[in-house]
Amino acid sequence: MDAELITAVAIGIGLAASTGFRVFVPMLVAAIAAKTGVLPLNESFHWLSSWTSIAILGTATVVEILAYYIPFVDNLLDTVSTPLAIGAGTLLLTSVLPIDNELMKWVTGVAVGGGSAAVVQSGSALTRLTSTKLTAGMGNPVVATVENVAATGTSILSLVIPFFIVALFLILIIFIFTRLRRILRKS
Repeated sequence: MDAELITAVAIGIGLAASTGFRVFVPMLVAAIAAKTGVLPLNESFHWLSSWTSIAILGTATVVEILAYYIPFVDNLLDTVSTPLAIGAGTLLLTSVLPIDNELMKWVTGVAVGGGSAAVVQSGSALTRLTSTKLTAGMGNPVVATVENVAATGTSILSLVIPFFIVALFLILIIFIFTRLRRILRKS
């Protein structure tokens, strides 16, 4: 396998999974990284590095971050964020894959990028619901802060040390599935 492909997949998975914490933070990080030449994008995704995209994603990032600090609104946002995270994860992985076959690129983007975003988003939503249940929403700003830091940190680290971040997300996915299985057994 080609080292460029393996690295691109690792970066894409890291960015895609980060959208499970926040949809727009990884998109903004990717846009800025592409604008500065740190992240090579496929030709059809160069629009992501435009100043217009950066401005829109920056605004959406600020709104998303602030909205998650409002108890109960944050739970409502999870219902909207889940499909958006899957779409953003798909887009981020697809945008960096150096594969010529468009169908294969998009299928991989949906399955791997969208899938990893969905799993992380599910764990994030489950954590927030648990926090809401246990603290009547008062602990949710702490959860939001951790998610904001995680989204920013994992997005940036995905560009710098992608293989470490992929390993970290694999551990997180295993943890989420283990917790979900325990919860389903109790029900």
